[in-house]
Amino acid sequence: MLSHLRRLAQADRGATSIEYTLIASLIAIAAIAAMRTVGTSLNAVLSNVANSLG
Repeated sequence: MLSHLRRLAQADRGATSIEYTLIASLIAIAAIAAMRTVGTSLNAVLSNVANSLG
């Protein structure tokens, strides 16, 4: 009985690591999307500044 409980505890660790991996990947996707949006906006602003100066 005790060995069965130990196996269940170990199986839970695998599920937890998968959940953490999914959370980390979602955070990475959100960060990439945010950086692309900011990069596009920044490019537009710097282009306006360059056109005003030149």
